[in-house]
Amino acid sequence: MIRLLFWVVLIYVAVWAWRKFKAPVASTRKPNAETALPMVRCAHCGLHVPDNSALRQGNLWYCSQKHLEQGPAASGR
Repeated sequence: MIRLLFWVVLIYVAVWAWRKFKAPVASTRKPNAETALPMVRCAHCGLHVPDNSALRQGNLWYCSQKHLEQGPAASGR
């Protein structure tokens, strides 16, 4: 009976070790403040885009040149 228990435990440990070392390491790190980009909201459609790719006119941000030309949305967003 002890031999059977030994083999079951040994196989379990081998399978556990195989899965642990074979599986890719998942990135569980949160983006820090240096890599996370601030987001701004388009005044026309409400889409959130990174501020480095958004277009700015005064204190309003736009997601594209077309929306910049059309101006802010008429609805009360």
